[in-house]
Amino acid sequence: MMVFKNPRQVIFAILTILWMIVIFSFSAKPGNESEEQSIKAGMIVCHMFVPGFGDLSEQQQIDMAQAIDHPVRKTAHAAEYAMLAGLVLGAVTVSIIRWKNVLIAISVSVLYAATDEFHQLFVPARSGQVKDVLIDGCGAVIGTLIIWGIYYLVHKKKS
Repeated sequence: MMVFKNPRQVIFAILTILWMIVIFSFSAKPGNESEEQSIKAGMIVCHMFVPGFGDLSEQQQIDMAQAIDHPVRKTAHAAEYAMLAGLVLGAVTVSIIRWKNVLIAISVSVLYAATDEFHQLFVPARSGQVKDVLIDGCGAVIGTLIIWGIYYLVHKKKS
């Protein structure tokens, strides 16, 4: 049983559960709703990074957003699990980030990714993909390593 030793850990545990609910709600959307949401995200990305995107016709904008749909989705997968792993890391870390904390954060995130992909098997027009679990796992690893690196740099400067 996990015992939280300080209020910060409790806050991170609550945020972890809330983030898991957000991930679950994204996965519970039927395929057509999920695709529509991805196209909207692609439009935002194009507006931000493609000069003259606003000058294109509506159909050209949609076509471009659809063209980047796959990388946008996969980046979102990795990012949401990087965030989850970071929150879990905050919940399991008392004061010093140790390898054990990193491994727990990654393991919990990958396990949740696997259950989330299984859940998608029961959502209309969605599918569970092993490659998505791998992408989610990579996001979790990258997220924890970034946090650990920042933690290390901050504490190295203090000493």
